[in-house]
Amino acid sequence: MSTLAMLIFPLGMAFAASSDLLTMRISNKLVLLLVAGFFGLALIINLPLQQLGMHVLCAFAVLAAGFAMFALRWIGGGDAKLAAATTLWLGFGLTLPYLVYAGLLGGALTLSVLALRAMPLNPVITRFAWLERLHDRKQGVPYGIALAIAGMLVYADSSIFQRLTA
Repeated sequence: MSTLAMLIFPLGMAFAASSDLLTMRISNKLVLLLVAGFFGLALIINLPLQQLGMHVLCAFAVLAAGFAMFALRWIGGGDAKLAAATTLWLGFGLTLPYLVYAGLLGGALTLSVLALRAMPLNPVITRFAWLERLHDRKQGVPYGIALAIAGMLVYADSSIFQRLTA
């Protein structure tokens, strides 16, 4: 059971990254599944109520900041929700490393996408809607990829993961 439980977060992150890459969307259902998965595991592993509350507070703080950035058109709404759901799993102690990784990876991703968009559109790309969309300068950057990878980089240090492997 613990092996299956340990996979909820990584599978959610993999799906979020691939979904954002292929469709430029992060589903609300996926975000809700990540939230429900966290609360289900928190109950199973008897996460102390105070620690649970701190995880929730952290997620709400990130959600508020994310929605402010969304209102300024800096990030997409799905990115804001995914970041909040991710920090629900990580808590305050891992949120700063997560955000640093996300910023660095997101910067590299953005530069890569901009480099791709500076090249002429190859006819091979037009066969794949997701590649054509990625090449389109009017589209955003699938930042969910960076958010998901950053989450995976710190997940093993999370209290949820630590309790599952204890």
